[in-house]
Amino acid sequence: MVNQELYDAIIVGGGPAGLTAALYLARARYRVLVVEKDRFGGQITITHEVVNYPGVEKTSGEALTETMRRQAQNFGAEFLLSEVTDLDLSGDIKKVTTSRGVLRSFAVMIATGANPRKVGFVGENEFRGRGVAYCATCDGEFFTGKELLVIGGGYASAEEAMFLTRYATKVTILVRKDAFSCAKSIADEVMAHPKIKVLFNHELKSVEGTDMGITKATIFNNKTNESFEYSAEGGDTFGVFVFAGYVPNTSLVKDKVALNEGGYIITNQDMLTNVPGVFAGGDVCIKSLRQVVTATADGALAACAMEKVAAQMHEKTGLVPEVPNAVRKAPEESRASLAPEAQAGSFVSEDMIPQLNAVFERMGSKLILEVTKGDSDKGLELENAMQELSALTDKLEVKEGHESECLPVVRLLKENGEYTGLAFHGVPGGHEFTSFVLSLYNAAGPGQAVEDADKVRIDAINKPIKMQILISLSCTMCPDLVVAAQRIASLNANVSAEVYDLNLYQDLRNKYKVMSVPCLVTNEEDVSFGRKKMSELLDHLAKFA
Repeated sequence: MVNQELYDAIIVGGGPAGLTAALYLARARYRVLVVEKDRFGGQITITHEVVNYPGVEKTSGEALTETMRRQAQNFGAEFLLSEVTDLDLSGDIKKVTTSRGVLRSFAVMIATGANPRKVGFVGENEFRGRGVAYCATCDGEFFTGKELLVIGGGYASAEEAMFLTRYATKVTILVRKDAFSCAKSIADEVMAHPKIKVLFNHELKSVEGTDMGITKATIFNNKTNESFEYSAEGGDTFGVFVFAGYVPNTSLVKDKVALNEGGYIITNQDMLTNVPGVFAGGDVCIKSLRQVVTATADGALAACAMEKVAAQMHEKTGLVPEVPNAVRKAPEESRASLAPEAQAGSFVSEDMIPQLNAVFERMGSKLILEVTKGDSDKGLELENAMQELSALTDKLEVKEGHESECLPVVRLLKENGEYTGLAFHGVPGGHEFTSFVLSLYNAAGPGQAVEDADKVRIDAINKPIKMQILISLSCTMCPDLVVAAQRIASLNANVSAEVYDLNLYQDLRNKYKVMSVPCLVTNEEDVSFGRKKMSELLDHLAKFA
């Protein structure tokens, strides 16, 4: 019996492991869905240059994983941008609860990756966002013309230190051990760079400074047991970038699958966990090397094993998930079916159309995109982008905004012209494209599902709260905060959430002394840094409500 509401496999996480598994499963004509809460591609998307992936001489992490995603999609893999909030891994049919409903499948793969690990030096939390950073691609530009300390001795610290030399005047790498743990070729390149100095057997113990940034650091030599103070030439402020490994994102499966003492998922050679039908892959697993190539290998192994699970379940249950028609078409045929205007556009690409259409179809009402171009070239780019979106649906209309503003902004208005409290200052591309599309869905209704407890807290806000979210389009950590803030604002008229591309808003960067993103400014006075999920953001807003 064909079943439209069932999947052969659901993959939680859209990094290289998940995308590879989706490609293999879809090509084998199984119905597979990849659920990702942020942006498809995973941690590698923040890597500027990838030169060690076999068969690809040189590319960026974002370009490499986007190719993987397109390959999987062309074979019929389905994709959903949503947060997984719970898993029921018992029985033959697993249940995956997301912010957009409950999904069911025969097999589940956990590919949720890992987040940067904090070191724990004195001042790390205090100066986060004002000197301490964890993403070179997101925050490197903020340190142009300054000295930098880089913490870590692995592949990430070596690669990111090289990347940071394009901004910094000097980079000093502190390696806790007596050698790098990455490939010798990479280590040799780092050691030979004229802007880089490497201190082996050294650890960062503390940082000090002012509201303008870090001015002093205490560094410990663990071989001689001696400490010394580091300061930048001329007494200038300097930055600290931490690349000291990762913490696995396994909170979703804690007490549901077996983990080791470090919190990583334990699997066998087929990437199967201790729970039948539940697999894992990528950085969330135990492994000696965390690279794109090992993640893709995990995905291929898991997919082949999941195929067998799905085939067995077809026979056992008599249920066969209905494979989308797109699988039965050649990729060229599928592309040719798009409308001509959908294939053109510089803002909306062809492979975005199916996901956008799914959002537009669910929007409960029309929206007005009020565009103020300002007097910069970005204004015309913003207007063209919004015109491209509105051409895809009758749910959106573009209207000219306030010409008194000098920088571009798009505000979301209800059909009657009432302001929704949601706006984007700049052009919502890069990592913010998805969060902008979600803002349309949230503003027009019904919007993303919200936990009952969070909804009660949102409804209880009875004082005006103005949120300004300062972001960079290259930041992978920004969308979490943006989506949470805009969802709250869409549900409570007392709250507004406006997003600012800091590359355009130098005045805000200087006013709030921002050296890392995302940065949340509440009521134009309270400043905090780092990604926040819905519950964490509500905790933060409680003192203003």
